[in-house]
Amino acid sequence: MASVSSQLLFLTTSPRTPEKMVAEIALLIEQFNGLVWNKDSQTAFMKALREADFYQGIGENDPSFSARDRINRAPKSLGFVTLKPNIQLTPAGQQLLSAKRKDEVFLRQMLKFQIPSPYHKPTEKAAYFCVKPYLELLRLVRTLGTLKFDELQIFGMQLTDYHKFDNIVEKIEIFREEKAKHNGNYRKFKAEYLRQELSSIFHERISKGDLKTRESDSKSLNKFLDTQASNMRDYADACFRYFRATGLVAVSHVGKSLSIVPERTADVDYILKNTSREPVVFSKENEYADYLGKAETPKLLTDNRQLLVKKIKTDFPNIKISEKSSLFELKDLLADLLEKRKKATLSSQITKLKDYCFYDDIQNTFEQIKNNKIYDAPLIMEWNTWRAMTMLDGGDIKANIKFDDYGNPLSTASGNMADIICDYGDFYVSVEVTLSAGQRQYETEGEPVSRHLGKLKTSTNKPCYGLFVAPTIHDACISHFYLLHHLNIVLYGGTSTIIPLPLNIFQKMIEDSYKADYVPNPQQVKDFFEFSNLMAKKSGNEKEWHEKIINRALNWLH
Repeated sequence: MASVSSQLLFLTTSPRTPEKMVAEIALLIEQFNGLVWNKDSQTAFMKALREADFYQGIGENDPSFSARDRINRAPKSLGFVTLKPNIQLTPAGQQLLSAKRKDEVFLRQMLKFQIPSPYHKPTEKAAYFCVKPYLELLRLVRTLGTLKFDELQIFGMQLTDYHKFDNIVEKIEIFREEKAKHNGNYRKFKAEYLRQELSSIFHERISKGDLKTRESDSKSLNKFLDTQASNMRDYADACFRYFRATGLVAVSHVGKSLSIVPERTADVDYILKNTSREPVVFSKENEYADYLGKAETPKLLTDNRQLLVKKIKTDFPNIKISEKSSLFELKDLLADLLEKRKKATLSSQITKLKDYCFYDDIQNTFEQIKNNKIYDAPLIMEWNTWRAMTMLDGGDIKANIKFDDYGNPLSTASGNMADIICDYGDFYVSVEVTLSAGQRQYETEGEPVSRHLGKLKTSTNKPCYGLFVAPTIHDACISHFYLLHHLNIVLYGGTSTIIPLPLNIFQKMIEDSYKADYVPNPQQVKDFFEFSNLMAKKSGNEKEWHEKIINRALNWLH
């Protein structure tokens, strides 16, 4: 049981992207099912996780703490696993691992998450909690039409009691009016507004000088308020990511806002009408664990056969439905239809990309990323680079990201392969992108980029090259990739041709492709990488090599 002392709403934040818990839960059950969850098993789990292909971490100073952070939070709090008296998968967890579509599974569990509970018991210092957070925040999005990230951070995290719902709506509407009337700098306006709200929420603690936080022993008021604001931002970010996994809520990456997917409005209205707002009272922890672990509750619109048939006929009017079809068969039919529609949508997008229909949008998106105007910029960076590579030249270009039912980027996928793989027939290009900078860029990206390229070489048995794109390239990465041109490393399949390009140079290559009076061909791509091999042999050092590569990139079609 975790004691809660917060005056603010909190949500599950680990893992940040909910889809990533699926592989980790599978690993936990595969290797540790039935064992006691203690320091030894926690340390062993982290060792096994670090050795897994999908793992994307960089190491832990305290493996047992890291294991608890990954499993005790979302997997346990959302009812996918139980850890007492030993490690076990719940029926909901079994559904998560086996279901064709994970969105309904995530949705059911999120709707059951409540505060207070035997897992999260408020202390005397805490706010009065009486809320199912995801249910009420979904209601907030539906009520307001759109909910911006800043509004969710400042006001949504005050929704500790569902009886305060109307008051929170009123606060947001006042904030919108004040924002519309404000003529100055918005960031300053938001910071002052947030500080005022926090000062009011924590008035009693501030008056007593009780300003220590779990993160710091500092008694500085500014430090205290900054910490609370940071926590609110983290929970708002988690809310965006977890809602996105339900398929009910769309994220505007440019507007940084949430809205109900129009085609899912009926689903949302069904939930809001039929799901009790009152948290359930439990006397024992195992009772709550059983409640959370049920795979078929709460009931959704798609659990009603009549409503499900109506939904299928509305979304896919040409489909004939047999009256003998079971509810299970109808759900599978809907899943298959949605998957086919998604593939058709992506195919249409690719056709338009190759015709340069999205050139301006691609360049504008890169500029918005550089100017920090995009929500979940790492995901959008991968997606936009995939669009650029698809447009740039021929080839079958695959992005290692998950798309929603409408062809929009949903989340980054597994970490055991490159971000983008370009198949040009007789050779491949592995593309990696990052927004990290400085020494951290080298520490987090250098080895995986090389390893992913080596894996591609082994799986294709064809010539493979690597492209690494970031807003800026750190000197350590330039040195590392230059050395790999010369070093014959078995793990990486021999020498590795990896070119690190600053984003602005990559954008210039896209511009040149757009302006050319012909469609660039794969041979020109291959020539660019072979030029890198030649210059690596002729150059006296990594700086000279990289300068020559940059100059070639600026004129890669000549």
